[in-house]
Amino acid sequence: MNIFNKVALQGMKKNRTRTLVTIIGVVLSAAMITAVTTFGVSLIDYLTKGAISKYGDWHVEFLDVDSSFIQKQAGNDEVTNTTVFENIGYATLSGNRNPDKPYLFIAGFNKETFDTVPIDLISGRLPKNSGEILVSSKVATDGGVKFAVGDTVSLDIGRRINDVNERLGQGDLYTAGGETLVSQDKRIYKVVGICRKPIFEESSAPGYTLITKADAQFKGDSFSLFATLKNPRKAHSYVSSTGERAYVFNDNVLRFMGASDNKLFNVFLYSVGGIVLAIIMIGSIFLIYNSFNMSLNERTQQFGILSSVGATAKQLRNSVLFEGFCIGTVGIPIGVAVGILSIKLVISVISKNFANVLYTNVPLTLTLSILAIIVAVVVSMVTILISAYIPARKAANTPVMECIRQTNEVKVESKAVKTSNLSQRIYGLEGTLALKNFKRNKKRYRSIVLSLALSIVLFISTSALVGDLKQMSSQKSEVTDHDIIFSTQGMSDSEMLKLYDKMKSANGVYEGLYQEMITYSCIVKGSKLTENYLQHENMHATNETVNLPVDMQFLDDSTYLNIIKGLGLNTKEYTGENAKMLAVSMAVEDDHTIDIFTNSSMNVNLTSETDGNLDNVEKQNVNITFVKIVPPDSPPSARNSKNKQVNFRILAPYSVKYKFEALDVSTGIKSMGFQSKNPTQSVAEMEKIIESEGVTVEHNLYNMYGMMDDNRNYIFIVNVFAYTFIIMISLISVANVFNTISTNIKLRRRELAMLRSIGMSERDFQKMMNFECIFYGMRALLFGLPIAVISSWLIHKEMVADDINFMFPWVSIGISVFGVLFIIFITMLYTTNKIKKENIIDALRDDMA
Repeated sequence: MNIFNKVALQGMKKNRTRTLVTIIGVVLSAAMITAVTTFGVSLIDYLTKGAISKYGDWHVEFLDVDSSFIQKQAGNDEVTNTTVFENIGYATLSGNRNPDKPYLFIAGFNKETFDTVPIDLISGRLPKNSGEILVSSKVATDGGVKFAVGDTVSLDIGRRINDVNERLGQGDLYTAGGETLVSQDKRIYKVVGICRKPIFEESSAPGYTLITKADAQFKGDSFSLFATLKNPRKAHSYVSSTGERAYVFNDNVLRFMGASDNKLFNVFLYSVGGIVLAIIMIGSIFLIYNSFNMSLNERTQQFGILSSVGATAKQLRNSVLFEGFCIGTVGIPIGVAVGILSIKLVISVISKNFANVLYTNVPLTLTLSILAIIVAVVVSMVTILISAYIPARKAANTPVMECIRQTNEVKVESKAVKTSNLSQRIYGLEGTLALKNFKRNKKRYRSIVLSLALSIVLFISTSALVGDLKQMSSQKSEVTDHDIIFSTQGMSDSEMLKLYDKMKSANGVYEGLYQEMITYSCIVKGSKLTENYLQHENMHATNETVNLPVDMQFLDDSTYLNIIKGLGLNTKEYTGENAKMLAVSMAVEDDHTIDIFTNSSMNVNLTSETDGNLDNVEKQNVNITFVKIVPPDSPPSARNSKNKQVNFRILAPYSVKYKFEALDVSTGIKSMGFQSKNPTQSVAEMEKIIESEGVTVEHNLYNMYGMMDDNRNYIFIVNVFAYTFIIMISLISVANVFNTISTNIKLRRRELAMLRSIGMSERDFQKMMNFECIFYGMRALLFGLPIAVISSWLIHKEMVADDINFMFPWVSIGISVFGVLFIIFITMLYTTNKIKKENIIDALRDDMA
């Protein structure tokens, strides 16, 4: 060890407090970097395992290959595993309503195929022999042909041949008139189960997939091969080397390995981690740079003396870098261990919530990666060396005499520290001295202010984002009254009511309603509209007419009757053949609502025409009474597709819907809503009911409770990471401020001792330091708060939905103001107490201040 390194070690030992605080900063920095990289690896591992469980443990599928190709790939060094199923052939789907998908495609699975390719059963079981078959639910919902468990199906199976006698497979689109189906065999199958569409079936495939057990005695000549690669990133080059043209990538798995064609996802995957690491590095560099800068300020005279006896700039620079290396050698290993332990604790807290967000059967666990740890160590060491190199270069390039005389740090003219008479009167002598100290070395004070401002911006911005997310969660939880919603269009009343009775009997369901939403229009005179609404529509004359859309919400009779009773209305007046109907009307303007109609009741003529021409158009006269209620939620598709700036809705019992169907309107949107004690279990049972009933029309089944639960889990996970990030960045900033302020005061030992020696009392001395605390805090708040508010607003505008109001972060601002002043005060108190304990004469004699 050379003399310069020994001097550096002695300097570190001499000021143990600053060295310890710097090591703590390095520990925090390394811990955060390790936590980010380790969690990133753990999250990618979780997503990869979840995708494999859902989409299968394979990377490439070849749709139509022979046995020789399978043997060749089984011996390929790039392939770790191969799984096949037999392409038994195609059969015509009688009664099919999808012209682009006229076939059934029969696939013969073996045990390994069932293990590799996940099959999501809806009802029934998997086939056990070649006489049993599993039918995709898409055959019913998309093709319009119903198969039920227990049915026997006879199929004429053959090959698809094009005009030039070439064999076609699932990768070849159906061409009407350009291909023929050549029958080869007739087979009889028993349907033993219904499953969701297999993940390997492309939406453009010409045949709906039916799965049977492969017959070991039958030797086929066409297979589908699933290949799992040693290096998934080489999937595209591997496929190119095979020369096959019909293949499918398992992008749902490959994208989490960074091996898919989804460049946007890849950029997002790596850029988020890069941005977080960059923020941590910036905060860490502030801390570590200030530590070394203060260390060099203490050793300025020492560097001048060493330079005067022949030390080169390179030797001095290496001495400081050696100091940084020593601190890193101690702090980085501790930081890596702390980072791993902390992220393990965080994962244990959020793992249950993660289980409900994406994959219920895949746990989020801590995954350690040697490469990730090496990256964390390298990034941490680079951060330290950058922080040390900047002040080291500055010290090495400073002229020798300036170092010895210590005239390089404070270069200021008298006018630069001049204070106004008003300031002197307001602050007094102590405050004026504090203000002059603040002005005379702006670089040193600026680093403190920037560190505090950075903490303020990060804390308030992240808190505001979390608040917006909570507001979104709260708003979404009020979107619907129901735990489960089924919606469809085109289903007849008899089919819907039959399905409603069965779904209402699902386990856990204790309440339900059914309804239909149909849109009509009506012509209204301007004289019947409020002035506020006329201004809203930019209408000036009351003799004008307006064509208003009207949503007719037909509710089941019991629900409608409960609404009437709840309003205290006469049930006889609002029920029966010629009864009055309830209506709700309002227009949304900015952040408030306005009434549309002047009267509390009126007659309207409903029509299916929307152009305002009532000639030769059938009309239905309705007597309505406006009420102030929130009507039951309409179907989700109806809510999303309408412009809700103007809401005019008439509520009617379902039993009178037949009167309005004569208006020749398009079929409305039907829906059923249910309340359940166990929504997830109820939805699973309802899915089986829908399949067993053979519902072939387009429909949606929403687990609204599950959606809200997922949303709450997202908010919880965001909170954990956001506040963990805030706390650790704040700790780095606190260490930075403590280190900078305490060292700065120690550098002023002689100055402070001089003030005390000429008669400054302890009380006045403390008053001066308190003023310095206020100046630090106010300057940091002056810069930090406006930037934080602007940052919060920009994040709100860019990342949050437009219907969420921006909430000014008053609470976060209050916490920031208190926290900044508290941190500065505690640091000042700690350091000045040490200064007060020193002997004034010894401090005045110190030549190395």
